[in-house]
Amino acid sequence: MRAPVSRTGIEIRRPTVNACATHTVPLRAFSMTDLRAQTSDASFDTIGVFAKRHDDGVAATLAALTADLTARGKTVLIDDHHDASGYPVTPCAREALGEACDLIVVVGGDGTLLDAGRAVAASGTPLLGINLGRLGFMVDVLPSDMSSTFDDVFAGNYIAESRLMLSAWVKRGGAIVHEAPLPAINECVIRNQAFARVLDFDTYMNGDFISHHRADGMVVATPTGSTAYALSGGGPVLHPGLNALALVPICPHTLSDRPLIVDGDHQIEIHIADSLDGNALFTSDGQVSRALDAGDSVVIARADHDLALIHPPGYDYFNILRNKLHWGRGQSIPSL
Repeated sequence: MRAPVSRTGIEIRRPTVNACATHTVPLRAFSMTDLRAQTSDASFDTIGVFAKRHDDGVAATLAALTADLTARGKTVLIDDHHDASGYPVTPCAREALGEACDLIVVVGGDGTLLDAGRAVAASGTPLLGINLGRLGFMVDVLPSDMSSTFDDVFAGNYIAESRLMLSAWVKRGGAIVHEAPLPAINECVIRNQAFARVLDFDTYMNGDFISHHRADGMVVATPTGSTAYALSGGGPVLHPGLNALALVPICPHTLSDRPLIVDGDHQIEIHIADSLDGNALFTSDGQVSRALDAGDSVVIARADHDLALIHPPGYDYFNILRNKLHWGRGQSIPSL
């Protein structure tokens, strides 16, 4: 059956399964206690590596990682944007890394995982994060636990989940500016390119007018991104199992212009006012940007694929929130 076309003219495709991988329970309303590591017969023979670049602190962990994997008889490929000299690995073009590998290991912080995820998510290859960053909402394995985590993962004991992703298109004069959609894992942001200048824009959902806004911009966040820029803008934390989007105005001129939560299968369009003096800016995950002109529109919809993640046994989403957001500091965890 052909994918539906919205009133804005962008064909919307949906992941065929809106669920965690077969190693966990479906993405529905559930308690995190339902998420348990299960045994799988999945084979991870070829491992791809994405590592944070231009950081001397990565070298020791990368050396230990590649030595561990090769000692286990794994074939190791590395993103060709990273210097592979001195490591027992084979460089591979990042566009091909997902299809060539059974598992992607990311060494760095959440920013490195976002970069890697956008590059390989369409292949369906899962990512496992080794945390060398600060926050670590998605990269949840410490370097000291790396070897024991591999013991579990390669034995089939892990938690797998899917995270909703976004695709965005820029429309100018009613036509799409670029053929390929711009992917996002955390959020799409539209703001004024000029520093400290308000932006006038309109929002639509499935072609229906939502509101006119005067603000520094707008964040359209996934549940994964709800703990990032959107949270700083006053948006709510969305459980990653939800099929939902958060529309969070950035410093709105009208105080009643509040965050809005919509179903993840709805299409959002943000239209920049024709009166804009200068340029606006679109950014994806704070890493990819496109300049916007007066009268441009950005169409944002759920991507036709999700991001596959692997977590070690014992992964607890709410424990991450407690640690990273400092919830209930000094309190013990009550038993049910």
